[in-house]
Amino acid sequence: MSSTTTDHGGATEIAAIHPDIIQSHILNRLDGPTLASTSCASAQLLSLSSDDLLWRQICNSTWPSTAHPTVRAAISAFPSAHRSFYSDSFPSAASHGHRPRSHAPQTHALISAVDLYCDERLFYSRVKETDTLSGWFQSSPFRIDLVDPKEIVAAPLKFDGEDGACMELAKERLRVSWILIDPRKKRAVNIASAAAVEARRHWLTEDIQLRYATVVDAGDGELVQCAAVLTCGGKDGGELQVREISMQIEDMEGKILTGADSLGILDAAMDGRRLKSQVKAQREAFENFLRMKIQSRERKQRRERSLDMVCIAAGVAIFVGIWAYVLS
Repeated sequence: MSSTTTDHGGATEIAAIHPDIIQSHILNRLDGPTLASTSCASAQLLSLSSDDLLWRQICNSTWPSTAHPTVRAAISAFPSAHRSFYSDSFPSAASHGHRPRSHAPQTHALISAVDLYCDERLFYSRVKETDTLSGWFQSSPFRIDLVDPKEIVAAPLKFDGEDGACMELAKERLRVSWILIDPRKKRAVNIASAAAVEARRHWLTEDIQLRYATVVDAGDGELVQCAAVLTCGGKDGGELQVREISMQIEDMEGKILTGADSLGILDAAMDGRRLKSQVKAQREAFENFLRMKIQSRERKQRRERSLDMVCIAAGVAIFVGIWAYVLS
């Protein structure tokens, strides 16, 4: 934004415009990235653009779940409140570049602020707090479920049981934002990819599974995927129903990380870079993760075959030795 405005052919300094007019007629019409850029134009605009009410309105319109009292209370403790939260949560975490902590951070809870969209229109919003101090959480596979077993979330799409058009349509039109907030650390990170990186049918139920994943570094060249997964079904010709909304962290062997290991990954991701060019880069990172997952499985199978051959050879040698001893 220029530091001057033009009025009937004449140039007027932005400083000559009353601050209330700038805030109420200009800055409140901007989105987050534009407002952040505007704050760099001048000291005056930096001051005006730092108003928490502006950033709260942007956060609430971008992620309606941030209007929830639990989330608002957590955001109020951030260094620059909603401005800090927006900087953490937009865009998603960058693939790679994160180093997990050597020990699990001592956070008491994780807050999930989740919003589901169809064609950028909100159709579901939920906030859930997860206790991270219990021994059960620390040692069990990490998983957060949002939808109760008997709860069904209706999405504004038609479901078909066999035709793949519905799956591709859902992949194209549905979007998930899953922001994890650490109230103690006063940081947040959006772990869901900007678009679905994978869509497939469940082999038994024919349900559609959409995966929104970011791939991050787990250390020593190992990668993990932080994934929000939607499981959708329904009756032919009826409304698409979201039956499960879950989040897990999975390694290259397909193993779900424990709560303690997951906290270290997420803690590092909150401090890591944010991805600017999202959709293409995230899909490429996920495809690379799948390739490395296949290679890891093949290496494991080769090791197991080699071990089997060694065991067989050792068994044969022992048998021959015993037989020779008996004959002698």
